[in-house]
Amino acid sequence: MKKLLLMSAVCIATAGWAQIKMPAPSPTQTLKQDFALSSIEVTYSRPATRGRKVMGDLVPYNKLWRTGANAATLIKFNDDVMIKGKKIDSGSYVIYTIPHEESWDIILNKGLKNWGSSGYTDSLDVARFTVESKKIKPTVENFTIQFNNITASSCELQLSWENTMVSLPIMAQINDRIRSQIDAALQTDKKPYWQAAQFYNEYEKNEKKALEYITEATKQNPGAYWVWLYKAKIENSMGDKAAAMASSKKSLELAKEDKNDDYIKMNEELQSKLK
Repeated sequence: MKKLLLMSAVCIATAGWAQIKMPAPSPTQTLKQDFALSSIEVTYSRPATRGRKVMGDLVPYNKLWRTGANAATLIKFNDDVMIKGKKIDSGSYVIYTIPHEESWDIILNKGLKNWGSSGYTDSLDVARFTVESKKIKPTVENFTIQFNNITASSCELQLSWENTMVSLPIMAQINDRIRSQIDAALQTDKKPYWQAAQFYNEYEKNEKKALEYITEATKQNPGAYWVWLYKAKIENSMGDKAAAMASSKKSLELAKEDKNDDYIKMNEELQSKLK
């Protein structure tokens, strides 16, 4: 009887322990970055230094690393991208790395069911890139993956821990796709002159065509002071200061009517440069 009571007490105690939830020592983080015409997602675990030497010790040099802790680090491209001249199809991949003292190898692999580096095989590699390793300050306590230097068609995937950081450049080829959308939309009744002007000015660097479309946009929406200011900036960039001044004055007049302090200030600053 006493033995049964003791066993029951152990079971009750064990059941009690099973209900306890403790913080993960290497918590998981999921990132989603809007990029180009789609997005990129990363899921990884974040170990901490906790006073330990990381690079070359906890994370050995010249050996395959899971790039974090626990399960393998995953990256999902929701559209095709270009990385260092190589096309990477949309889809999910594991990020493995091989840290060296002055560079890292970054590997995209299809071993999506792998736990950490267990089960890794290079036959499932999709691409391998070598990037420079940089020393940074202050010390990064938790292993960190982030997106930085984001533009309309490029960004960097940055990996940092302790006093080391590496960056992987990612590109998107979007001009042809945007141009096709604009060309199709220009055949409709609601012609996107404003968007067309922005595209040809900022993406194609074709100021002449951008000016044609922004001029049509001012006719389409004559009260849009932001459109008039954009027109002024294009005219100024093309060297036509008189036209730029006229467009900016129109923008300023409309902005004052709408009591938009931001555009009032921007026009006043532009006009001071045009004088």
